[in-house]
Amino acid sequence: QVQLEESGGGLVQAEGSLRLSCIFSGATFNYYAMGWFRQAPGKEREFVAAISQRSYSTHYGHSVQGRFFVSRDNAENTLYLDMNDLKPEDTAVYYCAATALTGGVRIAAREYAYWGQGTQVTVSS
Repeated sequence: QVQLEESGGGLVQAEGSLRLSCIFSGATFNYYAMGWFRQAPGKEREFVAAISQRSYSTHYGHSVQGRFFVSRDNAENTLYLDMNDLKPEDTAVYYCAATALTGGVRIAAREYAYWGQGTQVTVSS
């Protein structure tokens, strides 16, 4: 059974940076495309970034384009999200997700079968 565990969240000032990590276990990591989503209080879950199985393709949500960068280390079974120039509106619980669907990146939450528990990111102004 696939399990995902996020870490790296916390409190940061605006314009600061954070790196989120997601450790994957229970299956072969490089068989899965991965994604990051976030959910702020009272809002729907929002797509943040996605990466294909072997990092050939990435895709970003409009609000994080140019500030956030997704990467993965298949040897370490770990997904990363480097977040720069953080803004108060980036405050949310961040989730990593995994899908066995092939054909590149996936940006719809419904296409991901496995989810982590989330890590809180709070950006103060």
